[in-house]
Amino acid sequence: MNLRRRFALVLVVFSLLLTLGGGFLAYRLTSRALEEELDEKLVWVAGAAAEVGLDGEMLLNLRPGDEVFLLWQSNHNRLLQLRRYVEEAYIFRRGGEGGEALVTSRPASEIPIGTFLRFLAAYPAELDLAWEDGEATTRLFRGEGGQSYKYGFKRLGESDAMIAVLMRADFLEPLSRLQRSLLLGALLGALAAAFLAYLLAAGVVQPLERLSRAALRIQRGRWETPVTEERGDEVGRLSRAMERMRQGILVRDEQLRLMLAQVAHEIRNPLGGLELFATAAMESDSPEERRRLLMRVRAEVEALNGIINDFLSFARPVDPDIRLHDLREPVEEAAELMQLELMGNGGGLHLDLPETPLMGRADPDHAKRAVLNLLKNASAVANRVWVRAWWSNGEVVVSVRDDGPGVPEALKDRIFEPFVTDKEQGAGLGLAIVKRVLETNGARIALMDPEDSGNGTGPEAGDPAGTPQRGPGDVPFGSGAEFRIYFPGSEDLPGDDRNGG
Repeated sequence: MNLRRRFALVLVVFSLLLTLGGGFLAYRLTSRALEEELDEKLVWVAGAAAEVGLDGEMLLNLRPGDEVFLLWQSNHNRLLQLRRYVEEAYIFRRGGEGGEALVTSRPASEIPIGTFLRFLAAYPAELDLAWEDGEATTRLFRGEGGQSYKYGFKRLGESDAMIAVLMRADFLEPLSRLQRSLLLGALLGALAAAFLAYLLAAGVVQPLERLSRAALRIQRGRWETPVTEERGDEVGRLSRAMERMRQGILVRDEQLRLMLAQVAHEIRNPLGGLELFATAAMESDSPEERRRLLMRVRAEVEALNGIINDFLSFARPVDPDIRLHDLREPVEEAAELMQLELMGNGGGLHLDLPETPLMGRADPDHAKRAVLNLLKNASAVANRVWVRAWWSNGEVVVSVRDDGPGVPEALKDRIFEPFVTDKEQGAGLGLAIVKRVLETNGARIALMDPEDSGNGTGPEAGDPAGTPQRGPGDVPFGSGAEFRIYFPGSEDLPGDDRNGG
């Protein structure tokens, strides 16, 4: 079933449920209210008759054949007057099936005194209630011609005599007209809903069909055609999302092409060295020379393995095990790994961590790896590196700064893109891997502008609160590149004592 038909079906069903449900409820409430009103009318008429001139104790003295006496005739005339408001009226005594007639609105020849009113035997519960409580009404029933009626009973004082009146339920005819009107309204509502569904479906389906064709083009690799932006509602957002997806695929495809070219280029150099050293080792008769050449082969294999690991890390990042922990530990471990290397090259690493824990959310191994990669990049171009960490706006900030030449101006906007580097060797994946690893942990990385990083002698923008002014004899921060990692902190904000560096 296509979307147009689904729209029509849903709206038609909804319209029918709404109109029929509402109509049924209105019909039931109206019918109940009118029936209750009829019950009140029945009891009122029977009660009015009982209160005006009907003496139950006296009427109980009537015996068969007394129809010629004034007592029977006067009460018979009263019941005839009630027929202006009711269909029939009966006065009867308790006994027999239904009751034993005393006076009725019928002629004496039809219902003489003592006749058992067997038609009242169908309402034993109502009669028992009337004898006990003094009044009751029956449920609706169908009479001759399909007309609906109800009986109302009123006990005459404390006697064993009771009056029953029969009244036609005239309210059912208007209810029937109301029912027909509701059904007609439901039908018209369904037709209107079907027409509205067609209009709505056309407004939704046509843009979706265009988006479907655009998705099919993307599936078939025809990425050069942009996705047309639709209107400004949810469909429009979907079209813009598909356009971003298309652009992302183009970028991914370009990155894949670059990666393949870079892989070929990066692997070709170690392979060439492997071939050269292996050939020389085969031709050499000196064990020492052969050993030296094989060590070079091993070094080239390790370099080749490192290149492959970098590409695998970029192509298939490992899912993080994010948990709340003290981020000082992975930062300190990464700094210890690089400190000896920097000192061996005549440089140094300055680590500045607060005494209080820096609780943040990240994978400890990923956090250590990200800081270690930044330290490796810094050690390749600088002699001295500064590592600091502090709280800022609910985040744990880790700063890595060096005294190298900094990032070239032309590369600052693209420094975190893959295969972007100013080095002659290397795939240019280090910072791209760091960025991707941090993003999987909900963290972020930024290259600080020199203006934001300060001049190396005073407190910098974004530094921990309370950073003191440095004097001439203090160790300055490096004036090279500064990268800052922002890890999400715990939901409990740190106290003021944690804001210090």
